Amino acid sequence: MKKLIRLTYTKWFTIIKNGLVNSNPVLSATLGICSALAVSNRVDNAIAMGLGVMFVTLASSVTISLIRNLIPSRVRMVTYMVVISTFVIAFQQFLEAFYPSINEALGPYVGLIITNCIVMGRAEAFAIKNSVAYSALDAISNGLGYTYILVIIAIIREVLASGTILGFNVVGQGWTNWIVMSMAPGGFFVLAILLWIMKSFTNVGRT
Repeated sequence: MKKLIRLTYTKWFTIIKNGLVNSNPVLSATLGICSALAVSNRVDNAIAMGLGVMFVTLASSVTISLIRNLIPSRVRMVTYMVVISTFVIAFQQFLEAFYPSINEALGPYVGLIITNCIVMGRAEAFAIKNSVAYSALDAISNGLGYTYILVIIAIIREVLASGTILGFNVVGQGWTNWIVMSMAPGGFFVLAILLWIMKSFTNVGRT
């Protein structure tokens, strides 16, 4: 019994560590970078997108895990798309109803969660093969892994681009805004630096 409990905790820890660090979807697999470049110009946008991806990944992974024995192999991709689309629409409707300004700022990128490789990847690589509990943990850890990287990029970009974080000035008078950081090339530059740092000084992305 103790051995079984130890194995269970080991698997839970491994799933969490992989999602947050070792197999981080952005730093390791370089997935979801379109939104990482497009919406990380402001911290509030990054948080909203991160929560959206996390919600959709969690809901779709749990759903796929629940019905995995009922999904014919030849239509599994279509099934993933239908399930993911349902939750993306639900999240988009939520933003439109309660946070219209964020929904407008994110624009079409909310809808593109449907084709986000992170969401589809967790369904195909993990949820279709594992229990609901493990699938939920995997989805949450990967969603958090995506979100914190997105927020880090957004903090750097928003400070350099406008001297603010969440709209609050943090650099004082005399700051010269780096306009390029408010555009996609600025996001690409920050992401490239993060990738270089993580892969140079950690084991992220290494086999």
